[in-house]
Amino acid sequence: MFSGAHVILYTRDAEADRAFLQDVFRFEHVDAGRGWLIFKLPPAEIAVHPTEEEPKHEVYLMCDDIAETLRTLEDRGAEVSRPVSDQGWGLLGAVRLPSGTELPLYQPRHPVAHSLSP
Repeated sequence: MFSGAHVILYTRDAEADRAFLQDVFRFEHVDAGRGWLIFKLPPAEIAVHPTEEEPKHEVYLMCDDIAETLRTLEDRGAEVSRPVSDQGWGLLGAVRLPSGTELPLYQPRHPVAHSLSP
């Protein structure tokens, strides 16, 4: 029924953040026209968490080895904005996009759905 998921990051400097995803993360992409890049993401999953606060959505990029991933991204010019911390469910860190937006990364310690067979 569904063929994929489309994630949108709203940012104050879309051009710089697109260049970052292309050059630092090295995500493959297509040009939807006039430089509007749409990036291929790794396999995805979705979780639903309860909240008593205002509902919101979050985006995290998952990695197998967060320490190595952050080192590689730093070598490519990324700013690590949040050092790795143990959250129990996984190891969490973040990088800062050129616009100032923080993008969290994590190494899960829980079963992951994206590895299930179709």
